[in-house]
Amino acid sequence: MRYLKRLSFLAVLVVALAAAAQDPAQPKVPGFFRRPPLPEGASVHKDLVYGPHERNNLDLYVPKSDKPLPLVVWVHGGGWERGSKNNTGPSMDLLKEGYAVASINYRLSQHGVFPAQIEDCKSAVRWLRANAGKYNFDADHVGAWGMSAGGHLVALLGTTDDAAFTPVDGNKKVSSKVQAVCDWFGPADFLRWGSVTSSDPIAQSPSALSRLLGGLVPNKMDLARQASPVTYAGKSSAPFLIFHGDRDFLVPLQQSEELNDTLKKAGVDSTLHVVKGGSHGGPAFMAPEIKVAEFEFFGKYLKAKEAR
Repeated sequence: MRYLKRLSFLAVLVVALAAAAQDPAQPKVPGFFRRPPLPEGASVHKDLVYGPHERNNLDLYVPKSDKPLPLVVWVHGGGWERGSKNNTGPSMDLLKEGYAVASINYRLSQHGVFPAQIEDCKSAVRWLRANAGKYNFDADHVGAWGMSAGGHLVALLGTTDDAAFTPVDGNKKVSSKVQAVCDWFGPADFLRWGSVTSSDPIAQSPSALSRLLGGLVPNKMDLARQASPVTYAGKSSAPFLIFHGDRDFLVPLQQSEELNDTLKKAGVDSTLHVVKGGSHGGPAFMAPEIKVAEFEFFGKYLKAKEAR
């Protein structure tokens, strides 16, 4: 009984994920996530359709290049119930480093419960791979980057294989696996959420997570397990670079610690950077050393000859 109370209270805490994505009370930091100018000669392809739903579209940014470029797929946050591909976060910084970037939309929880979201992310990766030649990027070197709910989804992209979440699109023979994942404070385990053990009655209230799963965690335990990246983390997972603030009031640091530990125990190259003073995002994540670490990580796995 205590375990079930813990799980149901978990669902309530995650409701704040959606609110924080567009919280007007959050400080407006000059220059924070300001989109940099596009490199000269870069091509922009807006609203490319990768599936049948109205949310199955993406924007693709490709710097001018004589050879195919590695691709990074950006997945936005917003508690799985808001946000769009227009919020490219820090991903545009990769363009000047010689990467193509695809910013994708996916079905939100009001459009379909899990696994609709990861099905769409996988469909987008397959579509991008199938069209790599048309847009001049390298189908063999594809990474993923996301924050918050987007961090959760890219973590699933990096830990699951092609057999997980049966393809529902027309590119079923194309792989949805990615070669590198940068995860910004994404939830990783919906069955264990920090040290929460409260039995507060509000634990039975609807939340962002209950809307994602179509019910409270105690009633959706199998689906909650299927939605947790730690369930799949193993030796075949992609390399991970994880960032999480030590003052994150929405997603406990424990989530990223658990994912990182699970990956490392499986022999996967995974690194967790705890951002000192970092909340659930914020200017601390734009520190120069964080950008350097991200560029080096993607360079190692998406540009080097030995990249998988």
